[in-house]
Amino acid sequence: MKAMRTFRLAFLFLLLGGLAACTHAWRQDTAVWQPPPAPYIPATTPTATIFATPPHKPGTPYPTPTPDAPHPLPTLRAQQTDYIVAEGDTLALLARRFNVSVQAIIAANHLQNPNILTVGSTLVIPAPRPAAQAPAFKIIPDAELVASPTSATFDLAAFVARQGGLLAAYTEEVDGQTFTGAQLVARVARDYSVNPRLLLALLEYRGGWLSHRQVGEQALRFPMGWRDPRRAGLWRQLHWAANELNRGYYLWRVDGLAAFVLADGQIVRPNPTANAGTAAVQHFFALLDGLADWQRDVGPEGFVQTYRRLFGYPFDYALEPLLPPDLRQPPMQLPFEPGVTWYFTGGPHSAWGDGAAWGALDFAPGDVPPQHRCAVSHKWVTAVADGLVVRSEHGVVMLDLDGDGYEQTGWDVLYLHIAAEGRVAAGTRLHAGERIGHPSCEGGLANATHVHIARKYNGEWIPADRDLPWVLDGWVSQGTGRAYDGYLRRGNEVREACQCREAKNALSR
Repeated sequence: MKAMRTFRLAFLFLLLGGLAACTHAWRQDTAVWQPPPAPYIPATTPTATIFATPPHKPGTPYPTPTPDAPHPLPTLRAQQTDYIVAEGDTLALLARRFNVSVQAIIAANHLQNPNILTVGSTLVIPAPRPAAQAPAFKIIPDAELVASPTSATFDLAAFVARQGGLLAAYTEEVDGQTFTGAQLVARVARDYSVNPRLLLALLEYRGGWLSHRQVGEQALRFPMGWRDPRRAGLWRQLHWAANELNRGYYLWRVDGLAAFVLADGQIVRPNPTANAGTAAVQHFFALLDGLADWQRDVGPEGFVQTYRRLFGYPFDYALEPLLPPDLRQPPMQLPFEPGVTWYFTGGPHSAWGDGAAWGALDFAPGDVPPQHRCAVSHKWVTAVADGLVVRSEHGVVMLDLDGDGYEQTGWDVLYLHIAAEGRVAAGTRLHAGERIGHPSCEGGLANATHVHIARKYNGEWIPADRDLPWVLDGWVSQGTGRAYDGYLRRGNEVREACQCREAKNALSR
């Protein structure tokens, strides 16, 4: 008898039930209102030309953003296909992989209990049937999706306080520590490298959290509109939103966004003239809306109106191109000391969460025995290049290679799972090879002691498996198309990523 796997898909019932009927903005169901705030004007600084362009002149019409050059779209399957269920599969994952709805898979296979899949059984996956194409309207520039140079001087705490809404008074406990609403938004924006203005505008549009001191029960539990009980509360909703915004953005960047599967099961093809930031916002609303609501939310009278009310014309914050066409990685070395053997344990995978670019690589020391999987190593993680430590907390060290003190500008390198004891302090200037801290499991999810490193430029995560591979002491990263699989190559030498300690993944400097 084939093994049985039971998957509790709490969000599946949301997709099948009332999620498609979610309102696109807050409801007028409470009594206390605040007047609409004036548009935010970026602060002028000695480096204003780096951080923002002049704001739109009040009283003049907003110009229509120029469509991008047509973007290649993946081809959709024209015929149904068969799929053999593997360990770990869920209907939601299969629906995303094959660009169809969960409902369509259930119907095609006459599934009586969609919570149970049999490993080794065959599922019929129907062909996607697009109902529409996304509008050509551009919502935001790419620089307003990622935490780019145009957000570097944005005073989030002051802006939230001026609005006087629920977010300004809100607190929530995370890991035994109490944070304000503004601190939660800032931390999620920073960790995922998603623009804080975008997160604030979505909070206002979906839940009225900036202008409204009191909100309804659903807006309080699910301020971003994703009604999964496991994602209740501002902290978890922000994580979900930032992760999905990244997913849409980076899928578009790698020509991997073939269709939007809406909450009501309908399929929409992207518009090839969109930009990555617009595609990301369209993906976000696709998870929440049926077709009519989605067309409104991503159109000129939808979400962008809230954004304009809060911050002005979004394309005043454009920085194009965000990644220069001649971008080159500066010289970098392996992140550990000479004469010590480490192991290449993770090829290209998501830089943060599971929706970002596959910009991360993992390395593990050899001094933590298997039975002590998450013990703090005595070995040292080191700086891959000269830089300024701009952040050191919660298992994270961020190394700013241009040394201007902003992780939204130029080249930056993330180190994750750095133990608190011995971790370098923020504000420290390091030379390549100097000590960062000890690898551990601190910060994020980890099943064994290692260090996770990732690059970003101007706030955008840089893939390690595409046109700008990561080069460390001459070792060049390569991917296989599967997360965590990959190779490092240097001349005729090859190291293969493996959750093992063997010659094939051993490295030393």
